[in-house]
Order: sequence, then C-alpha cells, then structure tokens
Amino acid sequence: MKFRKSAPAAIVIAIAVVIGATTFSSMRLFAGMVGDVEKQQFTLMQSIVETALSDAQNKALARAELIADLPRVQQLFAAQDRAGLMAELGKMFTNQKNRHGVDQAQFHLAPAQSFLRLHDPNKFGDDLTTTRPMVVALNRDKVPLKSGAIAANGPGIFGGTPVFDASGKHLGSFEVGIAFGPLLASLKSAYNFDLGVFVEEKPLRELAKGIDPERLGDQNRFGKYIRFESTNGVLMSSVATPEDLAVVNEPVTYVREVNGIVRGVVLLPLTNVSGTPLGVIVATADFSGSRAAADRTFIWQAAFAGIAILLLAGVVVTILRGFITRPLQVLSEGFEKVSNGDTLTEIGGADRFPDEMRPIAQFYDKVRAHRLANASK
Repeated sequence: MKFRKSAPAAIVIAIAVVIGATTFSSMRLFAGMVGDVEKQQFTLMQSIVETALSDAQNKALARAELIADLPRVQQLFAAQDRAGLMAELGKMFTNQKNRHGVDQAQFHLAPAQSFLRLHDPNKFGDDLTTTRPMVVALNRDKVPLKSGAIAANGPGIFGGTPVFDASGKHLGSFEVGIAFGPLLASLKSAYNFDLGVFVEEKPLRELAKGIDPERLGDQNRFGKYIRFESTNGVLMSSVATPEDLAVVNEPVTYVREVNGIVRGVVLLPLTNVSGTPLGVIVATADFSGSRAAADRTFIWQAAFAGIAILLLAGVVVTILRGFITRPLQVLSEGFEKVSNGDTLTEIGGADRFPDEMRPIAQFYDKVRAHRLANASK
C-alpha cells in the first residue's frame, strides 16, 4: 500500500461519505417539511369546506327563523291559508333563489306533513315521516335544527325551525334549503378549489322524486354514488374513483397526479341530522407548487453536494501532494541514492518542506556534504 495513493483516496472517500450523508439527511428533513406544508394545506382545505357548510346551514336556519317569526306568516299558517302564504312569501323566495342559492322552502304540519312548498306550491299534503327525519324532529322536539338532507327536489343544506303563534301554540315547522351548486361555485371562486358533491344513488332515487332524471344517468354514476354537483366534472372523475368513495366515514386525504399536475384531495362525509350517511363532498387543490419546489431543492442539493465533493477532494489532494507526498517522494529518492551509492544531488525546494520534514532534509544535506568532502580528498 502506497501512502501517496491510498491516503488521498481514503480522505476523498471519507469526504464523499460525510457530504453524502449530510445531503441525504438534509433532503429527508426538507421532504418532511414539504409533508408538513401539505398537511397544513389539507387541514386548511378541510376547514374551509366545513366552515362553508356550517355557514350555509346557519344562513338557512337564520332565514327560516326570520320567516317563522313574522306575525303575518304565523297568522296565515295558523289559518292554514296556503294561498295567502304563497302571496306573502312568493316574491321573497324568488329573490332568495336568484341571489342567494335558496332553492327550497317548505311549511309542515305536525308530525311531518307537507303543507306548502314555496318552490313547488302545487305539491302538498304528502307524508314526510319516513323520508325527512329532520322534519319529524322539528315537530317532535320543537327546537331549531340544521343539517344536510335529501328532499323531494333534491339534496341541499337545510335549516328548520318550529313555528308558533302569538300565544305560543305550536303550529308546525318551516325550513329553508340552500343548493350545493352555488356554494361550490363560491368556494372555487374564492379559493381556487374544485369540488364535487356525490350522493348515494339509492336514497336519492327513493327520496328526490322531483329532480331531473338526466342527473341520475350513467355519466354521473360513481359506484353507489351519483355525482350531483361539481365545479369540474372531468377533474372529479380523475381525483375520486368509486373505490376512493366506497367507504368514507371520516375525513380522508391523499395526493394524486392528474395530467401531470399533483393535486391534494380531501373527502368529507355528508350526513343528515340523525347521522345517516348521504354522500361525500370532494375538494381538490393544486399541490404542484410545493412538489415542484421540493424537486428543485433536491436537484440543487445534489448538485451542491457533488460540487463540494469535487472541490474538497481537489483541495485535499493538492495539500497532501504539496506538503506530504511530494516531499516524502523527494526524500525517499534521495536516500535511495545514498543507499545505492549513487551521485547525490541537492534537494530542490527543501525550504518549502513542512517543519517536521526539514530535519530529514538537513540530515540528507549532511550526508551529501560528507560524501563530497571524501570525494575531494
């Protein structure tokens, strides 16, 4: 084993190992940071959607309570004056539908009989006992409620309240339903999310007799679900498969690449007032920015690591050759001449040798001077 070859190689390998391990640890650390960023994005997405749903429920309930507290409405409802209620509230409902996404509003008689649908005044008198648990609860418990539900005209976000007359007598209940479509559109406009509402097909067919049959077609079927509303139907088909939606009892998050774009996906269960599953809300956002930043960082880290290894290796080899291996080689060649009895020549550059090697060079000079002295006699 030759020191001048083995030592630089060993040191360069050690440098490469240390820098490589440091770079790998740095990459792992950054990957963890990217994961934390995406986790925060998922949490934010979920919070935004859940807050929007809660706000919609609160708005529906506030509208229902406002209407139920109107003395004129209480008088007409107590008299069961269907035409009077329609004349009193018809224009209001039309404005709410056009401006605020309210697409259903309905009065009920206890325990759960439809008295007047402002959105469909010609349909009334049907028993909702088995189809609308929130209506049953409103008239049984006589307390305001809010939740998602599937009504005859389709799924929506509902807020309902019991209705009492001026003397406190319970007359029935009134509810307001907000459509999912405008809510999804407003979220996309505000946060650049794409969203979809997937409703279980069986209860949708059984309960929502008033919806357009085309919405129940094969083009909207995802396993046991119907894609009822979405901001981008094609994208929803790519980010959420029937297998993804099969069982969603709690929020689910994952990352999926669609057309070369990495997207974060959040699945949120949609239930009614009694906790019965109705469907799934899907929200997706572009995560390619954080992933691209991570990829660029990995490339730059690898490049810097390679450059650092080359530079340090060059410095180490230069130092070893200049201060150790070259002086040792010169001294070795000189003393080999001494042992062979060859003509001794002066060692050039001995003044630049490390201090530790100068005594050896001086000893060589003494041997050389002694030999020259003997040769001149």
